[in-house]
Amino acid sequence: MRSPDTLFARLFGVSLIAIIFAHLLAFLWFQQYGFPPPPHHHREMMEARRAELGPNPSTQALAQFGAEELSEEEKLPPPPPLFGGPVVPLLFQLITLVVAAWFGAKALSRPIRRFSEAAERLSENLDAPPLEETGPLEARQVAHTFNRMQQRIREQVQQRARMLGAVSHDLRTPLSRLKLRLEQIDNEKLQGQMRQDLDDMIGMLDATLTYLHEQRTSEALQWYDLQALVESLVENAQDHGAAIQAQGTCAPLQVQPMALRSCISNLMDNALRYGGATLVDIQDTRDAVTIRVIDHGPGISADKREAVFEPFFRLEGSRNRNSGGVGLGMTIAREACQRLGGQLSLDETPGGGLTAVIRLPR
Repeated sequence: MRSPDTLFARLFGVSLIAIIFAHLLAFLWFQQYGFPPPPHHHREMMEARRAELGPNPSTQALAQFGAEELSEEEKLPPPPPLFGGPVVPLLFQLITLVVAAWFGAKALSRPIRRFSEAAERLSENLDAPPLEETGPLEARQVAHTFNRMQQRIREQVQQRARMLGAVSHDLRTPLSRLKLRLEQIDNEKLQGQMRQDLDDMIGMLDATLTYLHEQRTSEALQWYDLQALVESLVENAQDHGAAIQAQGTCAPLQVQPMALRSCISNLMDNALRYGGATLVDIQDTRDAVTIRVIDHGPGISADKREAVFEPFFRLEGSRNRNSGGVGLGMTIAREACQRLGGQLSLDETPGGGLTAVIRLPR
């Protein structure tokens, strides 16, 4: 349903109120003061005839003047009928102005609506088609500037991705050589510490490459069996000894399969790493599908739940050798969810723990 608070509605509403108010005043004026008086030449003729009678006319002269005056009044045209008076012209004027105000407001608001839709498409996809440079001169100039801005943003994002990807890729080679040279160190404790540091660095580079790759990936929407995907991911995790279960059913919906898999798998890995036993719950309604990844681990305080979606952010409790992770899993999950047009939020699990909630619109 379209919102009434639009530029078109405001322009048309103000114009309509002004038109109705002006015509209401006109109708009240005619009702209060009546129609215009008779023509001036008739009034002047009556006054001249009275002057001929003199200051003290006789009774016979007055009677003759009254008869002549009546005769002159009878000669006046009768009052105009309803359709010959001002009502029809005023109604015609009202209808004409209302139609003109409608089309005028629609013409004024059309370019703004086009720019709003183009900006919305750009916020969801940098590779969205450019805005058509049509319409009045001002609209064509704004559309041209908008398309140039979109092109510059796309080039800057691609350049940043290429630079970070190249740096991350080129760093893998010297790090791999360092791992081989560690075997020549006799101190086993030092060797183990350095190997762990190198593994952390390689893991961070791999996560960065994955993150950049998913940012550049653009998929088409297609009908997909979300329930089968969740059950497959849960079975794979169970095969590796993870304590995880799935429940609920869901009808197929239109999604980007790679983005959906990335979102759910990252949330499952995060829950298994920090919370242990995990439950994936699916709820399907007419308007949306809700997926909850529930764990009973230490949870996250309310003031830190938004911060964990920042790249490379890790809570102090997770900065240890055993937990692993580089702080990109939640970032990848949220951005994948946003590409699907959904929302990802974190809530507290009743009884303790963390619940990641994915809401995907149908």
